Amino acid sequence: MAKICIFPIPGCVTFPGTVFPLHVFEPRYRAMIQHCLETETLLAICHTEKQLSPGKQAESLEQALSSNQATYRPYDVFSAGRCELVETMEDGRLLLNVHIQQRYRLDQQLQQLPYQIYECIEFSDQPLSDSETRDCAELRDKILHRLVALGHGDPAIRKSVKQLAESEEWQAKTDGQFSLALFGVVHFEPELMQKILEMDSAPQRLAYTLELLNDL
Repeated sequence: MAKICIFPIPGCVTFPGTVFPLHVFEPRYRAMIQHCLETETLLAICHTEKQLSPGKQAESLEQALSSNQATYRPYDVFSAGRCELVETMEDGRLLLNVHIQQRYRLDQQLQQLPYQIYECIEFSDQPLSDSETRDCAELRDKILHRLVALGHGDPAIRKSVKQLAESEEWQAKTDGQFSLALFGVVHFEPELMQKILEMDSAPQRLAYTLELLNDL
């Protein structure tokens, strides 16, 4: 079990092995980040199922910085990691990097207001058989080739694919790690990303990702 602070952002799905830049301005979430930094509590950045309560319309940055916005219900499966404070702005806004480390599933709510804290259970993959390990190696190769084809006209994509193909760090990743960290480079619609995040099989994730890439 792990106690995790929840930062629900509609349309935002994060994956282990990635770094998520975060700009925090709401008072309750600034307080939550300070709590995470002081206590080393994990922070979850997660997609939302629905809005629980609407926020007030802010007419200026000053109003936004002094009032809380909408409250959302997070999906049950999400990713979380440690906060790294990059900068505190003069007006109190916080710039952070969240180093996403692990997937979790919501278990028991410990706090609803001013921000949500849950006890959560680690969400892990099923073990791979020998045949699935061989399948993963083939799928990884096909995904890289497909990304190369998609990135012919985009220097940024070509650079990312080159890193995936040649980096010792990426080559050392297990199939499970690769199939999750890949989404620091590859992006789809939020609902598709959430579906992939909830898969507990590396070959299933890789096969589905390849299928989506082939449809582009």
